[in-house]
Amino acid sequence: MKSSLACTALTVAIHDRILVSDLELNLLPGEFIGILGPNGVGKTLTMLTLAGLRTPRQGTVQLTGRNIADLDRSTIARELGMLLQAQDDAFPTTVIENAILGAYARLGLWQTESIDDERAATHALKRLDLAGLEQQTSSTLSSGERQRLAIARLLVQDPAILLLDEPTSHLDPLHQLTVLSLMSGLTDQGKIIVASIHDPVLASRFCSSVLLVHGNGRWEFGPATDLLAPEYLEQLYGVPFTRYHGAEQSVSIPSKPM
Repeated sequence: MKSSLACTALTVAIHDRILVSDLELNLLPGEFIGILGPNGVGKTLTMLTLAGLRTPRQGTVQLTGRNIADLDRSTIARELGMLLQAQDDAFPTTVIENAILGAYARLGLWQTESIDDERAATHALKRLDLAGLEQQTSSTLSSGERQRLAIARLLVQDPAILLLDEPTSHLDPLHQLTVLSLMSGLTDQGKIIVASIHDPVLASRFCSSVLLVHGNGRWEFGPATDLLAPEYLEQLYGVPFTRYHGAEQSVSIPSKPM
């Protein structure tokens, strides 16, 4: 069975505040979904809930047809991986050791990494422009390098579904494009990518669909070409947007307030 991620009547709340109400999604292989919204509206909490790391106020999340609440973490990790915002090292590792840790999410009890896992880690580091740093202590990396290392570790895990909480955080423009292009390429292999993205222009370029989260329970979900239009983004962010039409696509960019 091909992997899928869905939710039914999903409500995400913190204390007495409803952030997302009755969310309905059915995500299938090959989709790249962007989650957009202002700070503090519940993008991270929604992703944690979809990953089974947080209990919803109501509703269910289904991972390949099974209620994610009924699955243990090792079963979930073989299908779904998540990039968190904070990248903290639990113990000292080299860069290559840190990348190989991704393999343990899908290995069984008492299993250790293989030569293939080491090769996958080396290849992932190269794809994330970290080649040559394999023996460096991971705690000495810059914030951007640590972010790319975390993504490399996720590639070694090799789940069918990747949830990425602000994957372009701390990255310069070159590496933003590197990471998002890499994720887009994974959808061509049938993987599902869900990423919270602050830049509507990047979302326009890479996402097939977007989820707009307003923080008061309201949300919209649909094709990126439809929802990343000025009329939707102005309601979402509270600033005017102007649409510019290029040779390959149209993008909406914040305008100077009147």
